[in-house]
Amino acid sequence: MNRIDRLFGILTTLQSKKHVTAAYLADRYEMSVRTVYRDIKALEELGIPVSFEQPKGYFIVQGYFLPPLSFTTDEANSLILMASLAEKFADRSIAKYSNSALAKIKAVLKSSDKDKTNRFSDHINIYNPEPSKTENDYLIDIQASITQQIIIAIDYTDNANVKTTREIEPTGLVFYNMEWHLIAWCWKRNDYRDFIVKRISNITCTKQPFRKKDHIKAVDFLTWYK
Repeated sequence: MNRIDRLFGILTTLQSKKHVTAAYLADRYEMSVRTVYRDIKALEELGIPVSFEQPKGYFIVQGYFLPPLSFTTDEANSLILMASLAEKFADRSIAKYSNSALAKIKAVLKSSDKDKTNRFSDHINIYNPEPSKTENDYLIDIQASITQQIIIAIDYTDNANVKTTREIEPTGLVFYNMEWHLIAWCWKRNDYRDFIVKRISNITCTKQPFRKKDHIKAVDFLTWYK
């Protein structure tokens, strides 16, 4: 990777993360930490307001706006493929926003690249012989709860066909056995539970922050219960 591409890559990484350590950049771009320091200085000399906070790492000063990113044909095609998967394996809310994001990406492509990505779109088909029968739009609400750490109340029907309303603190979404599963702390059971998303009939945002601290990760829950 030449230096120009590397500088652009570091800038993109700084845009996408709140803080980035020199060790992370060195590992990601296969260079020494000393070279990271030189590249950060080069970005500063170009007018990019990069700052540092001990021990979190480097970050771009809030309020600085960078011009829109450009995408290569391969990058755009990768996102088209992901949007196609979203239509088959996510609910309508995710499909809606993935298509909206994809439209914005196509808008910044060069005319020749747009033709190529449109041609690729016409030749993509995700075959799912057992599509989800759910018609809800809850993955976006669950996603918001996870990222904002806000408690949600769900109406849920369990495997015994018993309906309950529970306040939960979602910790992660996992797709396995051809279904979306929500791993969450359940205040009704005072324990972690694995909820099948298609069994949720309603979600209400309580606007209350998580009360439990130091949640385990969804993948750790699944490993623990295997």
